[in-house]
Amino acid sequence: MLPVPFESNNNQVKSANIIRIPMAPGGGVCKDVIESHPKTLKYDVATTKMDKNITRVATGKHGIQSTNGVHELLECPVCTTLMYPPIHQCPNGHTLCSNCKVRVHNCCPTCRVEMGNIRCLALEKVAESLELPCRHQTLGCHDIFPYYSKLKHEQNCRFRPYNCPYAGSECSITGDIPYLVTHLKDDHNVDMHDGCTFNHRYVKSNPHEVENATWMLTVFNCYGRQFCLHFEAFQLGMAPVYISFLRFMGEDSEAKKFSYSLEVGGYGRKFTWQGVPRSIRDSHRKVRDSQDGLVIPRNLALFFSGGERQELKLRVSGRIWKEQ
Repeated sequence: MLPVPFESNNNQVKSANIIRIPMAPGGGVCKDVIESHPKTLKYDVATTKMDKNITRVATGKHGIQSTNGVHELLECPVCTTLMYPPIHQCPNGHTLCSNCKVRVHNCCPTCRVEMGNIRCLALEKVAESLELPCRHQTLGCHDIFPYYSKLKHEQNCRFRPYNCPYAGSECSITGDIPYLVTHLKDDHNVDMHDGCTFNHRYVKSNPHEVENATWMLTVFNCYGRQFCLHFEAFQLGMAPVYISFLRFMGEDSEAKKFSYSLEVGGYGRKFTWQGVPRSIRDSHRKVRDSQDGLVIPRNLALFFSGGERQELKLRVSGRIWKEQ
């Protein structure tokens, strides 16, 4: 037997905003607590509803593609995302995902009866026969996946949105590459340059007083692709250092088709680095902490700056090329 369907789609939406909490252990009476969801859930809700609109009945090698009715049964009434085992149900047949079961303190958000520890094996079995489109279908992924493979694919789908690569602040914007290029230019005032060679000067007064600093990101259009040049000051253990590195606006598999070199110097000395740009799938902090770039001790950077070593005046030059 499948669990009893929810009363209506409207009721599901309303219940998603309320958590039922028992007044006392073992009691059957629950009180309403209004809950605010984080912004990330909005994306999940929107994409889940998108999935419902494009599903259809069809026979495939794994079973049937989801009809709207079955798909709705697989949505958690609290967080409205698709449920994966273990799927729980109350004695009246209302289902709930395992995360939300903890959040509602074991009290059914639909009928207020205590959930207990009943597992909805029938619904889990039905889910095995379903095939669903990737949630990133509108971004270009047109593959269909068995229900239990869909989530794993979406976490690594090459069409999933990229995070904004800007390092000067924690920016929450996501999107495809053309959108992010426009966003960097319009919202972060990032410098955009055409060409595969560059020569940038980084200046900082009183560098001894700065242990952590991030300079403005620079983006290069090269070979029809975009590359982000980073320059930061940070602590490597107890030693103050500067690091410069390049990130590629695209997938890691594409980034490996390119190489780049960085160089600093002065007074007859030269310090060089050659490597492969990292994909922006890796955060700038992850790349920085892995020291995958040109790492310059502060004393050496000030030596290259000349003068009395009281001001940083470091020139970083480099080039990007495509591997054959």
